[in-house]
Amino acid sequence: MDTIFKALADPARRTLLDALRQRDGQSLADLTELLDMSRFGVMKHLGVLEDAGLIVSRKRGRFKYHYLNALPLQEAIDRWIEPLLVKPATRAALDLKTRLESETAMTDTDTDTLKKPDFVLQTFIRCTQDALWDALSDPAQMAAYHFLCNRVDGEAAVDTEMRWLRDDGSVMFRQTALSITPKSRIEATFEPDFFGPDAKASHMAFLIEAEGPLCKLTIEHFDIPAGQDGVREGWARFAGSLKSWLETGQPLKMEM
Repeated sequence: MDTIFKALADPARRTLLDALRQRDGQSLADLTELLDMSRFGVMKHLGVLEDAGLIVSRKRGRFKYHYLNALPLQEAIDRWIEPLLVKPATRAALDLKTRLESETAMTDTDTDTLKKPDFVLQTFIRCTQDALWDALSDPAQMAAYHFLCNRVDGEAAVDTEMRWLRDDGSVMFRQTALSITPKSRIEATFEPDFFGPDAKASHMAFLIEAEGPLCKLTIEHFDIPAGQDGVREGWARFAGSLKSWLETGQPLKMEM
């Protein structure tokens, strides 16, 4: 936690975080234009932010892209205001969870190279790899911890559709698994019915990595259509409720 507050103490680093909040996935060249300092100076600031877990970077080809990850900051805040989190207005005001990243097998169909994700979110959960895998592949558990849906139909199998349902039985969104690597990765479509009947589909990936007593979960979302930026907020709430479910047995049910 000390590293988080140290990272936030410098105005240049806050400028970098603000820039990534406005537009995720920027390169070093993009971010250098914002500050009156050398590329090396900007790299040092980015290194401090990455060490604090507030950003993550991913290399694609010759370029390295940076993504905001506000989950550690929210966890620091939640430490003191946890009793207020059940209040929707407070939850909305304090919900800082956003983007991180990791490797994925998503490829660009035109160039057959690794694509740059539009959105990345990453969190560390105190659980086993098996427990996290089950939570991401078992429909009953998904329904138990999802922040808004209470039923999930289907199964986590390639070319099989899963439907996430609201209390009234209406479909919130659909997913069809494209590839599955047991206990490590799930890649799937993302078809958001909540944006309307003509909403365009996109793609996402879960990546699980065991790190001692913790598991690192990374969520990447690709090709987010215009007008669907709300999925970022949804993933943040999803990750927060999943983490709470696995660590305490209690999900974080909340309205958008």
